Amino acid sequence: MSRPNCQDFRHLFVNDTPLMDMRAPIEFQQGAFPTSTSLPLMTDDERAAVGTCYKNSGQDAAIVLGHKLVNGDVKAERVAQWKAFCEANPNGYLYCFRGGLRSQITQQWLKEAGIDYPFITGGYKALRRYLVDTIDDVATKQMSIVAGNTGSGKTIMVNVLANGIDLEGAAHHRGSSFGSYVTRQRTQIAFENDLAVQMLKKLDNGIEHFVFEDEGKNIGCATVPLSINRAMQDADIAVIDDPIDVRLARLLDDYVIKMQRDYVAHYGEEQGWVLFAEYLEKGMFNIRKRLGFERYEVMLKAQQHAVKVMQTSGSLAEHDAWLAPLLEQYYDPMYTYQLDKKADRIVFRGDYHQVQEWLAARR
Repeated sequence: MSRPNCQDFRHLFVNDTPLMDMRAPIEFQQGAFPTSTSLPLMTDDERAAVGTCYKNSGQDAAIVLGHKLVNGDVKAERVAQWKAFCEANPNGYLYCFRGGLRSQITQQWLKEAGIDYPFITGGYKALRRYLVDTIDDVATKQMSIVAGNTGSGKTIMVNVLANGIDLEGAAHHRGSSFGSYVTRQRTQIAFENDLAVQMLKKLDNGIEHFVFEDEGKNIGCATVPLSINRAMQDADIAVIDDPIDVRLARLLDDYVIKMQRDYVAHYGEEQGWVLFAEYLEKGMFNIRKRLGFERYEVMLKAQQHAVKVMQTSGSLAEHDAWLAPLLEQYYDPMYTYQLDKKADRIVFRGDYHQVQEWLAARR
């Protein structure tokens, strides 16, 4: 029995439905959805040629050109890829930009290959509009902010709480000078799409009061959606007050242990160590003006020495020589200053577990 084309966008996202994206690669790279796979009907060059033909000669001529460009072995190869996706994901859907010609052509070619596969009505544009509206809807609901000095475990907490929303996870960046990951940060559109899907899943579980980590307007190169950023400026704040030794341990794990492991896993032992060291040095370089050049040089040398010791002996002990002053002399004063400006909104303080219990009870 064939399935109808889909308009139930909430169901698609909440259930992580596999999606086949027929748009050109450049469109996909600008932003897609967490469960989308790029299997384009046309390459970027083919799409550009068809688009030019459409403007100059109309739709009929563009369709003729499209069939000429995607024909023979090229067509057979692409249909084979689509067919493999459909067979591997029998509950999935395909989509193009508006659910129009590209979706219809793909669907027709699949039918000719023996597969009846539905597409998403309205395509990418309708899906994207639905997610943007979801973000704006969540911005109108009750909200709490979890704050605390660097290393307080704020990101860990929003991922543990049933009503937590991980802005940094959606952005694929930790929001600091050392915040990048081994793989590149998501585009603005992909960040917003991922964020909205998080929100939809919480809404589907009956969540009406959300917890966000204290963030500025930007997370790396991503911008927090305006409606969310504005709502965060008025929300109650719970502050984690953990001792420095606990926070140093978290920072060591985030900036050093996990990042070294990920670089080596991604690039291999030799290149991984080189790029890991460059990542740490770049993080320090990014804040050199605020540190002051003399202090920057001292901390950079301590960092470089710690990496050499770690690589040769496996010891992590030397990293305290730069991580401790990084917290005490840079991050803590800066964050305390920022938090002081929000003092009237602080409604609870405690250690990590006390704040977690308090926020969980507000759900």
